[in-house]
Amino acid sequence: MISQTPHRSRIPTIGLFLLAWLAVFAQTQFAPVANGLGTPLNLLPALMVYAALSNHLTTVAALAVLAGLGIDALSANPLGISVLPLFIVGFVFHGRQHLILRDQAYAQFWLGLAAAIAVPLLTFVLLRMTSAQPIAGPFLVWQLAVTGLLNGALCPALFWLLDTLRRTFDYTPVSEGSFRPDREIKRGRL
Repeated sequence: MISQTPHRSRIPTIGLFLLAWLAVFAQTQFAPVANGLGTPLNLLPALMVYAALSNHLTTVAALAVLAGLGIDALSANPLGISVLPLFIVGFVFHGRQHLILRDQAYAQFWLGLAAAIAVPLLTFVLLRMTSAQPIAGPFLVWQLAVTGLLNGALCPALFWLLDTLRRTFDYTPVSEGSFRPDREIKRGRL
């Protein structure tokens, strides 16, 4: 018997990981934009929101590990400190994906905003638990606001881009008609 589960292409998942790689690159390499905004371009929370609402938990965990290690390798953070906050945000959203209005732009905005505020705050808490002394104060509020609004605005665009990529490369399931394919129809008079 033929399996009825549609084949999923790996290209959208590869695109997600490529965008994460580009987000890590953007966070570390665009100093004039970061200086103008007063904060680095942290675009990973919006990608974690999409991954959590569109993929399996293994993909969410892999994205959190690879993106977190990439950010930590290129920053002053201890290696691995960014993995847990990214995974927590992805895990919480993935566990509640049946309750979230995934296809609504306003929901995507608020989820991106919430994730972009939660990830740096969780990282801040983890850094305070280590011997590192992160910078705190009113400047932190500005960074959280800018990062939150940037991720909130970017999240609907990411959903549109990655969903378009998924629709382009995934097979669409064919609905079966009312007749089974193994059924023979006899025509004529009896």
